[in-house]
Amino acid sequence: QVQLVESGGGLVQAGGSLRLSCAASGRSFRIYAMGWFRQAPGKEREFVAAISLTGGSTNYADSVKGRFTISRDNGKNTVYLQMNSLKPEDTAVYYCAAGPNYGGRASTYDYWGQGTQVTVSS
Repeated sequence: QVQLVESGGGLVQAGGSLRLSCAASGRSFRIYAMGWFRQAPGKEREFVAAISLTGGSTNYADSVKGRFTISRDNGKNTVYLQMNSLKPEDTAVYYCAAGPNYGGRASTYDYWGQGTQVTVSS
């Protein structure tokens, strides 16, 4: 079992930045790829970014490429999502997830956090 807790969400103006964190506990963090997903009201959960076990490979949704950066610190059992140049359409609940592969499909991931709200005002 892995427990995931997200933090760092909040209200920000368009063009601003936020950094989300996801702290993991339980089984060894190093054996899991990590991903970030988001879900806006009335919409399905969508892939945002993912990172491999070592952090050497990353994957991003087209909508966030060049604006968001995923990283991980295995010594701190934490994965981060740096979000720059935020847009109102980035407003959503953001979830981190852990699984065996850093794919873009939610079904790839075995463990999920409770989510953190990000609201971008225009």
